[in-house]
Amino acid sequence: MSFGLPKDCCSGLNYMNFSKIEIPNMFVDWSDTNLWISMATIIFNPTYWNIVARWEYRTQGLSHVIRNRYVACWLLGGSIFLLGLYRDMRYNLALDSQPRWFILQQNWILWLGYINIIVGTVLVFTSFYALGFYGTFLGDYFGILMDKKVTSFPFNILENPMYWGSFLNFLGAALV
Repeated sequence: MSFGLPKDCCSGLNYMNFSKIEIPNMFVDWSDTNLWISMATIIFNPTYWNIVARWEYRTQGLSHVIRNRYVACWLLGGSIFLLGLYRDMRYNLALDSQPRWFILQQNWILWLGYINIIVGTVLVFTSFYALGFYGTFLGDYFGILMDKKVTSFPFNILENPMYWGSFLNFLGAALV
């Protein structure tokens, strides 16, 4: 007795009309200027701070020009912070100008986005608190070293909590 069931794995597909299937409208608007500027800032920011910090480490050029390694580190840290604010603004503009995928417009996705933002923010702020300004903004490249390795929260649960926190913030913003 076969009860009208197919005898192999795929013979039942003969009865399906695939021409009626709709694929959700999930595309990227590549002509959007906000998207390109956002991608440029996401690439530029870490490239900038790595090049400047390594140049400082090898030559102490910024410290010599400023004549104070602490002030030089504050200038680099301030520029990193301001560039980060600009990157975040451009990222949000890109998110707002891109098409929405209707499947993601559900309440549980919204709440998941908010949870990501909350957890990410906790990781970023507690990392900053544990490291301090100089530990966060590349003070070691200026010869400003910490007394000992940081092992308190959140470094006792994750190896790179500031990076994970930033990732969760960006993911949460995209979900919201």
